[in-house]
Amino acid sequence: MERRTFLRATAIGGSSAVLGGTLWRGAAYAAPAQPGSGPYGPLGAADANGVSLPAGFTSRVVARSGRTVTGTSYTWHNAPDGGACYADGSGWIYVSNSEINPSGGASALKFSATGTITGAYRVLSGTRQNCAGGKTPWNTWLSCEEVDRGYVYETDPWGVKAAVRRDAMGRFKHEAAAADPARRVIYLTEDVSDGCFYRFRPTTWGDLSSGTLEVLVAGSGTSGPVSWARVTDPSGATATRNQVSGAKRFNGGEGCYYADDTCWFTTKGDNRVWQYNAAAQTIELAYDDSLVTGGTAPLTGVDNVTGTPSGDLFVAEDGGNMEICVITPDDVVAPFLRIGGQSSSEITGPAFSPDGSRLYFSSQRGTSGSSSGGITYEVTGPFRS
Repeated sequence: MERRTFLRATAIGGSSAVLGGTLWRGAAYAAPAQPGSGPYGPLGAADANGVSLPAGFTSRVVARSGRTVTGTSYTWHNAPDGGACYADGSGWIYVSNSEINPSGGASALKFSATGTITGAYRVLSGTRQNCAGGKTPWNTWLSCEEVDRGYVYETDPWGVKAAVRRDAMGRFKHEAAAADPARRVIYLTEDVSDGCFYRFRPTTWGDLSSGTLEVLVAGSGTSGPVSWARVTDPSGATATRNQVSGAKRFNGGEGCYYADDTCWFTTKGDNRVWQYNAAAQTIELAYDDSLVTGGTAPLTGVDNVTGTPSGDLFVAEDGGNMEICVITPDDVVAPFLRIGGQSSSEITGPAFSPDGSRLYFSSQRGTSGSSSGGITYEVTGPFRS
């Protein structure tokens, strides 16, 4: 994925969101209306699953909370949240967290080369409110507990090896994780209103049993150089975010995604997408809905985030219009899909199959608005490579 700095996002319907390095100067730009200006064109009418998609794309439901997964004897978990895909021979696996407390954990769906579900099983049990997480380069799943003094658990997507609690990665209200193989660190977000942005440096890359937890230190602005300082007590006896003077605060850290020297992460309290340039050690905004001019913000309720080799970011909404929006390298922010009739839910766990042709995600509470009403979807179509 090519790293870039946004200057402006043109939104469908005539509104525009100011992006990137100009934000710290308080700039705001308007753009002319460009209906259908998203890379995939306008959304069509809702399909039989209640999903509105661009032309050429189709959806199917692959799992529902509390129901047996088709072709298996496994009952899908409640409140599906963060997820990731893993290559499995000619097929693949989709792992999904369960954000309930107690008994959260994570489950997996196994697919053949044709997309047929061939298995479903539990990969993590006995944990609490597993929200987002992240994939490692060595093909494990980091499942994060979104509770005070929560842990990170390293799990096996194949369900063969027992999950392992990774105490050295700190105890706080964990949200998401993203691996940076170039610097051999794991970035971590914290879901509290005065939370921080962390990185974990394993003693040995590929082994998360020991290492150093650090917190990002920066000024009060929205862009500029940053540094990292060690968290002296990862056990969280004293809150990790309060151990280092000058630690930069973020309003509700959510999704986290790394590609090509950049870690993108979202903050729900102020509806922002941030970008950390790991090579230059600088931070700036990539999206801020408070600086939208000329209409309604195209992206609200920012949450989980993933990306594609084309450079597109896909950002899921918690609330908002129940959309997954795409942010392109051409500075366009537009809805890619919308789920109707589920305003009491949120979209979670976006992840692409290894070949990039299928997008998986969930509506955490579905039409019922309850954790037992979760629905996990697959969208297939001509995604930009």
